[in-house]
Amino acid sequence: MSATVRVLAGGAAKGLVGALAARFRDESGATIAGTFNAVGAIREQLAGGAPCDVLILTDSMLAELAHEGRVDAGSIVALGRVDTGVAVRSGEPHPAIGDAGALHATFGAARGLYCPDPERATAGIHFVRVLRELDLWPAVAPRLRPFASGGIAMQAMADADEPGLVGCTQVTEILYTTGVELAGVLPPPYALATTYAAGVSAHAAEPDLARRLIALLAGADARALREAGGLRAVT
Repeated sequence: MSATVRVLAGGAAKGLVGALAARFRDESGATIAGTFNAVGAIREQLAGGAPCDVLILTDSMLAELAHEGRVDAGSIVALGRVDTGVAVRSGEPHPAIGDAGALHATFGAARGLYCPDPERATAGIHFVRVLRELDLWPAVAPRLRPFASGGIAMQAMADADEPGLVGCTQVTEILYTTGVELAGVLPPPYALATTYAAGVSAHAAEPDLARRLIALLAGADARALREAGGLRAVT
């Protein structure tokens, strides 16, 4: 019976892990069981005792968990920086988002605003902050359509039979969702780039396989795949 590497990860890593799962199985003989959600929710699952070999979260959150003894500090490796972007349903015009005025007009006119959890997801928390800074809250609050993760939000927007919808989440989650398109990234001063990293859980059942998976995800051979999926190299 083959071993299973259990991955708890923020939604931003779903595309990368999925793209390399078959290669990892071929090279190691092990399968991956992944759970992807808002980073806050993933941290709660870990605290609740969920089985975990590899943890993929923001680098700051992994550093905190290492300090708490929940992650092997020496195993942490950066995967890349992820921008926060704006999405529309495939085939719809890409709205202007280049400055505060354009963002105000685009978000203000949207019939629905799709985003990840505004309390536990990095991009969801940031999106609501942007809406407040643009003086659009509470006018658009009734049109906010939050979901557990950005990937789920983007899939829901893709499946919606309604024009004029706009999403905001991390670029990785937009790029791996069929049915939505990236209109662009949030401009300064509203931009947000988050560094994601991977580490081995202190209670990993398969620590050696966990390290092999992290090496594959962060390796030079996967750099083009990471960048195509929205994970920019960390400089």
